[in-house]
Amino acid sequence: MMEMEQEKVNVRKGLSADAASYRCSACHGDEDWVLGTPIRGRAKSRSLSASPALASTKEFRRTRSLHGPCPVTTFGPKACVLQNPQTIMHIQDPASQRLTWNKCPKSVLVIKKIRDASLLQPFKELCMYLMEENNMVVYVEKKVLEDPAIVGDDSFGPVKRKFCTFREDYDDISNQIDFIICLGGDGTLLYASSLFQGSVPPVMAFHLGSLGFLTPFNFENFQTQVTQVIQGNAAVVLRSRLKVRVVKELTGEKVAVPNGMGENGLPAVHLDVEVGKQVMQYQVLNEVVIDRGPSSYLSNVDVYLDGHLITTVQGDGVIVSTPTGSTAYAAAAGASMIHPNVPAIMITPICPHSLSFRPIVVPAGVELKIMLSPEARNTAWVSFDGRKRQEIRHGDSISITTSCYPLPSICVWDPVSDWFGSLAQCLHWNVRKRQACFAEDDQVSNDRAPKPPLRLVLSVRACPQAGLPRCTGCVTLIRKLHESACSTPRGSGWVGLPLVLKINVSAGNLPLAPTISPLSCSLSPKGPGGYTSAKSSW
Repeated sequence: MMEMEQEKVNVRKGLSADAASYRCSACHGDEDWVLGTPIRGRAKSRSLSASPALASTKEFRRTRSLHGPCPVTTFGPKACVLQNPQTIMHIQDPASQRLTWNKCPKSVLVIKKIRDASLLQPFKELCMYLMEENNMVVYVEKKVLEDPAIVGDDSFGPVKRKFCTFREDYDDISNQIDFIICLGGDGTLLYASSLFQGSVPPVMAFHLGSLGFLTPFNFENFQTQVTQVIQGNAAVVLRSRLKVRVVKELTGEKVAVPNGMGENGLPAVHLDVEVGKQVMQYQVLNEVVIDRGPSSYLSNVDVYLDGHLITTVQGDGVIVSTPTGSTAYAAAAGASMIHPNVPAIMITPICPHSLSFRPIVVPAGVELKIMLSPEARNTAWVSFDGRKRQEIRHGDSISITTSCYPLPSICVWDPVSDWFGSLAQCLHWNVRKRQACFAEDDQVSNDRAPKPPLRLVLSVRACPQAGLPRCTGCVTLIRKLHESACSTPRGSGWVGLPLVLKINVSAGNLPLAPTISPLSCSLSPKGPGGYTSAKSSW
């Protein structure tokens, strides 16, 4: 025990006092963060994306503050946020967050989109630049090098032999990576987040995929952009993640496999023998989705907030997302889009069988707990950023709160400009044809703008005994038409509208059928309910 404590003290000596002794005061000390000594090479470990809870782990508890835990501002072994000496009350403006390095970065993880031949050439150019020009250690996933196009490229052989490889769910590289470069779409960034269940190194994402909302960099001038990041000249946005704890009742169907391996070949999760529970923990960047799965019945799940039942979701499911995930599945389900710097958790129903169930936003510091309702006719299914999909049965629970380990995403310009740029380019936010302006020589207001006359044709059959119709009858007709027009929402604009009335009079069997020229007049209000005729002529 004393040796372990002495080892921790030795590790802390290489860091600043603030970073080494960091403990989130808002988390009851649940999430201590201590850097290990960087070790080159591969080390066997548990699953990276589903870290089991140890027997000594404290119970999952909500934070003390509704504002959520203070984010850890050290990223990986060497990166941190540049502290602003002009901060007020030790609260730094997110727009002023800049990346800095305690030491020059020497190792980089390159994540490439799998099964995409168009990315092979950019991948080769980037890796050769990092190794030959910057003398960096490049980590890649082993299955990336198994691509037939890379295997058959003899010119790439000398560079390929210098790679350090790893396998997901087997090798722990969390303390060996200084920063990450993603080549692909938004999925590569989500995959990078799943590899690091603690502190995440800075992530630089190049837009080489389909959508690219989270990948702001273009690859054309990657040398200049990578050099600026290595020099520490870049802005970062801290994308909050969700800490998820899944507790399952043991059903007795699991078969123990020797050597600590599960039946699917992955490291077995921790089993709490005392209470008969199976516990798993995840760090989620976008969203946790609970849905009805293959069942045709409605999903029926209870949602608790800080131990209080707030609602029961009856529909296709519910989405619990971060602000980063608000532009993903949640946006498709009708939720609002929230900037990544806003500390919040979104709850969005999926096709609820209710006309009044609107998406809501809750403070980042609360704890959400989701369970199957006792009345549920079927089980539910849960996925984390679209991965690790599993079934949730009666008695199982999903606890969700904001993690103190955000993902530091490097910006091209700044967090605000990059976000609105992605809204415009990727989602075409608020795109419509612009309204035409008035001509320069026409300064007449809309209410006084000249309007074309309203032309009416009135056919009157005059009785021989009564003679010709009187002009007052025509004015009365026009007045009624005018009053009807004024009852419309825009009818007030008809006041003073020129009216041209053409009256065709048939005199029956009179010997002389008079011809009456068109009547021109304009009506203006005289008072309440009264109109006067002006400019009337026969």
